[in-house]
Amino acid sequence: MAVVRAEMAGKVLEVCVVAGDAVNEDQDLVIIESMKMQIPVGSPEEGTVQKVFVTPDQFLNEGDPIVELG
Repeated sequence: MAVVRAEMAGKVLEVCVVAGDAVNEDQDLVIIESMKMQIPVGSPEEGTVQKVFVTPDQFLNEGDPIVELG
């Protein structure tokens, strides 16, 4: 299992997946706003979303978990 973590601090604008979704490599998992830019966070690999740790409008610090893939 892989845990996708925030690479920078920012606010979650959109969560693009839910638990149980099959995802492809580079598919958007969430969109984060940081420094007035919208930054998509893509899946590092193919897999199934096991758990989503974030919700819209939540503030993330660098390194916070976003999604667990299995």
